[in-house]
Amino acid sequence: MKKTFFSHDKNFYAALFPLLIIISLQNLISYSVNMADNIMLGAYSQNALSGAALVNQIFFLIQQAAVVIGDGLVVISSQYWGQKRMEPIRQITGMVLKIALGLGIFLIILCSLFPEAMLGFFTSDVAILSEAGSYLQIIKYTFLLYLVTQVLLSALRSVETVRIAFVISCVSLVVNVSINYILIYGRFGFPKLGIRGAAIGTMLSRCLEFLIVLIYVAKIDKKLKLFSDRAVFHIDRLLRSDYVKVAVPVFISGMLWAISVPMQTAILGHLSSDAIAANSVASTFYQYMKVVVLAMSSASSVMMGKAVGRGDLDEVKAAARTLSVLDVGVGIILAAILYFTKDFLLAQYTLSPTASQLAEQLIIIMAVIMVGMAYQMPVGSGIIRGAGDTKFSLYVNMISTWGIVLPLSLATAFWWRWPIAAVVICLQSDQIFKGIPIFLRFRSYKWIHKLTRV
Repeated sequence: MKKTFFSHDKNFYAALFPLLIIISLQNLISYSVNMADNIMLGAYSQNALSGAALVNQIFFLIQQAAVVIGDGLVVISSQYWGQKRMEPIRQITGMVLKIALGLGIFLIILCSLFPEAMLGFFTSDVAILSEAGSYLQIIKYTFLLYLVTQVLLSALRSVETVRIAFVISCVSLVVNVSINYILIYGRFGFPKLGIRGAAIGTMLSRCLEFLIVLIYVAKIDKKLKLFSDRAVFHIDRLLRSDYVKVAVPVFISGMLWAISVPMQTAILGHLSSDAIAANSVASTFYQYMKVVVLAMSSASSVMMGKAVGRGDLDEVKAAARTLSVLDVGVGIILAAILYFTKDFLLAQYTLSPTASQLAEQLIIIMAVIMVGMAYQMPVGSGIIRGAGDTKFSLYVNMISTWGIVLPLSLATAFWWRWPIAAVVICLQSDQIFKGIPIFLRFRSYKWIHKLTRV
């Protein structure tokens, strides 16, 4: 029987809001690295913008791979953090770092051997493919560094160390914007490199991110102390089994969803070049607002894991209800911001009249979608998964995305030939209807699973 609807634990709020604010700011600044490429290239040329957008679809998959392997780490490590047991966290982190290294090397090889095939999946426009190829040729080398960096930041986040991620993102943004300005447009005597200049700026900023987090973990961090003993190099068979049980559903769920996103872009890409540019612009602003939702999901996962690790089930339930109400409020605020700033945001781009009009329509659609996403993602991927139930999100994503959204979107785009705005509504519709099964699962409280070993 529940004691109160909302949590009355002052320690819960004292931990939640700093965590939420720092992660939001970090996500916002981190996403601004891609935003800088987007805006500067949009002012340079529409083909350069579209080319970078295609490569960013590949990077999105890598970003999501980093998220899901990191989330698996956070789900189990945060419960050990609730018990103040650090050695299992270090062992799990070491295991996930090896996964990140292997995946990063594989992706670099893949992008080196089959760049035309990978980019050609999204469009057949020769001019756009040429720009995209130039961008991918340079940026592919950042994939390995990015994966390792994100695993280390996930390990730090599981023990509520998040400020360093914010610092890293700020430094990375300044470096990226500065180099972009110099190399895209050829300032201060440097050559005018266009999209290759944007790729160089992103590559150097990713290298800097990696160096900063490595130095912090090795020399400054006082909580995780990753290299204080040989635990990070030791793989405990039971811990490996525990991580696999948690991480495999998280990985499959996340990648099923992540693979569907470039497929959605490919659907629009084969409709028209204006659709690619409009979707790139609208999605950029949508993703900018989405960073706050992702922060809610990340903070919720840590808070729920920590609470479950301590074993106070009444507080787990009260904290979850508090977070779910906050999610709805955040979604309404973000949707309003996106809608009322659309004219100012669109003025920053040089688009054709058709692409500009379409981009405005898509932003309005995504403002509505934002409310549903702000509830279903933090509750499903933050609260429910963070408390140990990692299989539910797998089932929801598999059915909604692959059973409903993609078949419906393909039909509306190529069979019924609906307007582009209507196709986008179908592509984004899962952000609304996934809320129903997530709400029902949330109300059952069957998602509270203790994952730690004695």
